[in-house]
Amino acid sequence: MTLNPTRRAALAAPLLLGAAACSQEIGERPLRGADTHAAGYPTVQAVDYFGELLSQRTDGRLRLRNYPGGQLGGEGDTLEITMFGGLDVNRVNLAPLNVIEPATFVPALPFLFSTTDHMRRSLDGEPGRAILQTLRPHGLIGLCFYDSGQRSFYNRVRPVRTPEDLRGLKIRVQPSDLYVAMVRALGANPTPIPFGEVYQALVQGVVDGAENNMPSYDDTRHHEVARYYTATGHVMAPEAFVMSRRTWDRLTPSDQDLVMECANESVPYMRDIWDAREASARQNVIDAGCELIEDVDVEPFRALMAPVWERFVVTDLQRRLVRDIQAME
Repeated sequence: MTLNPTRRAALAAPLLLGAAACSQEIGERPLRGADTHAAGYPTVQAVDYFGELLSQRTDGRLRLRNYPGGQLGGEGDTLEITMFGGLDVNRVNLAPLNVIEPATFVPALPFLFSTTDHMRRSLDGEPGRAILQTLRPHGLIGLCFYDSGQRSFYNRVRPVRTPEDLRGLKIRVQPSDLYVAMVRALGANPTPIPFGEVYQALVQGVVDGAENNMPSYDDTRHHEVARYYTATGHVMAPEAFVMSRRTWDRLTPSDQDLVMECANESVPYMRDIWDAREASARQNVIDAGCELIEDVDVEPFRALMAPVWERFVVTDLQRRLVRDIQAME
C-alpha cells in the first residue's frame, strides 16, 4: 500500500502536524479520525458516538475530531497515515486491510456467515477478537467491527434465482482479487470499476449489474437502472474501527481500557441505526417498483465457492478462524 509522494504530502500535511504533536500529551489536542462515508452514515454516527462517550467519561480530556466524507483521502491513503501516527483512529473497509493482513480475508469469504446474527456473534466473539489482534504488528489496534450489511446481486437484465441466471452477465465488483474470483466462479464476468462510476456504467451497458447491500443500492439510485435485486447475502464482511498503535502506546493503561470500552459500546449503537436504515431502504426500493427475489436458494451458489476458499484460505490461522466461525452457526 503506497501513495504517490505528491499525493501523500498533500493528504498528510495537516495530519502529520498531529504526528509532530507527539511532543504533546494525549488530551492536549483532539484525537483525529477519518471515514470515507458521508456524515450521517451509520459508521460515522457510531464513531462520533464513540467520541462523545470518551469525552463524557474523561470530562473532555480525551475528545475526537472526526473527518467523514473522504475529506482526508481514500481508505488506503488514510490507513497508511494512521499506521504512521498521522491519524489516531480510522474506520475502514476490509479491502485495504486485506493488503496487509491475510486473516482479514476470512470475514469476507463468500457464504461464510449464514445469517446476520451468525456474523455478529462471530465477530463479537473470539474469532473477531483474534482477527483484530493480528493488526498489532502492522501498527494498528483493532478496536471493533461495524456492520456493512449483506451484499447481494442486482442487475438490469433479468431476475436471478440460480447461478445459471448470472452466467455471462457483466457484474461490477470492488477492485479485490477475492470478489473477482467469486463472481468468476459463479459464471459471470467480473468488472472492477470505481464505485462512483457504477450508475453511469449501468446506464450505458458497460456493466449489467453489481453487488452491494440494500442501503447502498437505494442511496446510489442504482435501483433506477438495475431493477432486479436477488437477496443472496453472499458476503457479510464487516468494517473495522482501528486506532494507530503509536497513539495507543501513548495512552495510560486506564485510558486504553476506556477507549476499548467506548468502542465496544458504539457497536450496538451502530447496529440499531444500520438495521433501521436497511428496513427503510428495502421499503424504498419496493415502492420504486423493483423486483426483490428474497426466497432464493443460496446452496447452488455456495457450492461453487470451494475453489475460491481454497485460493484465499491458505494459513493455519485462517483455517482455524473458518472452523471456529462455522462452529458458531
